[in-house]
Amino acid sequence: MADNQTTWAIDPAHSTAGFVVRHLISKVRGQFQEFEGKIVGNPEDLTNARAEFTATMASVNTNQPDRDKHLRTSDFFDVEHYPTMSFRSTRIERTKDTTYTVYGNLAIRGVSKEVPITVEYLGTGADPWGGTRAGFECTARINRKDFGVNWNQVLEAGGMMVGDNVDIHLELETVKQ
Repeated sequence: MADNQTTWAIDPAHSTAGFVVRHLISKVRGQFQEFEGKIVGNPEDLTNARAEFTATMASVNTNQPDRDKHLRTSDFFDVEHYPTMSFRSTRIERTKDTTYTVYGNLAIRGVSKEVPITVEYLGTGADPWGGTRAGFECTARINRKDFGVNWNQVLEAGGMMVGDNVDIHLELETVKQ
């Protein structure tokens, strides 16, 4: 059992920070390769915890170098002026035994908005190196236009090239500090 001041640092080698957005008639998946964060509190009861997360926007990877280069421009993330995306929790509510809604401020392109994130606590256990780890699965949906990510292209057949909704999915393995 951890106390409310225990720090759990994200282990990026065993975590993923991904997103999915509609493109034409399908969906594109991507990840941020460089990110960090921590949870301060008891992973078995997050109601009094604090959480923070930062991703390096230039580390975006959709497995298409040309698309990734476009995503880094002012059309999308504008990494020259806004190199990071960040999230800081403001309050946490338990919704089920191991599920929470974490409310916090998400900042992208200099715009900060309150976003609810669904978090499922996956458990805690010892690792082979003598440490203790806790796992979390986090999901959220945002509208990219709320953060000034407005680029799009009208299709000849009607509709838009890129959807407005972005589904965020984090698989986090954290290490007790």
